[in-house]
Amino acid sequence: MSTKAKMKKLTWTQQEYQEMAKKREPARPVFRNCMRAFVSGGFICLLGQAISEMFKHWFGFTDKTAGNPTVAVLILISVILTSFGVYDKIAQWAGAGSAVPVTGFANSLCSAALEHKSEGFVLGVGGNMFKLAGSVIVYGTVAAFIVGLVHLVFGIGVK
Repeated sequence: MSTKAKMKKLTWTQQEYQEMAKKREPARPVFRNCMRAFVSGGFICLLGQAISEMFKHWFGFTDKTAGNPTVAVLILISVILTSFGVYDKIAQWAGAGSAVPVTGFANSLCSAALEHKSEGFVLGVGGNMFKLAGSVIVYGTVAAFIVGLVHLVFGIGVK
């Protein structure tokens, strides 16, 4: 629905208010927000690469085998920072840069668990934590099925 169509449904007073609010709305610093997201997301990825290199150097992992423990450590760091309320402050400053898939998802799950812990472990923590995780799991499974089907039918993709 276009903006004009939405405005037609509003009363005259509501339209007047919308116009006044739009004039007073502060400009969004898009370039600054993009730079913050780029820097913070890049730092999280740099941290992940450093952890991966440590696993390879100190524990003799290969490029393939270092991936899983690296992801586990990034998730653990994200959950610890969320538990102490630090990740929220980082996310406030970094914006979309803090939503790097693994750390952002771990933060979302941990936040939901902390928010609903007073309702009990099963209905509070488990129920509310998996409201968020359920959609990710479903869409991830469907996407994996489609990619597997394309690979099977057309022989395209990773071999």
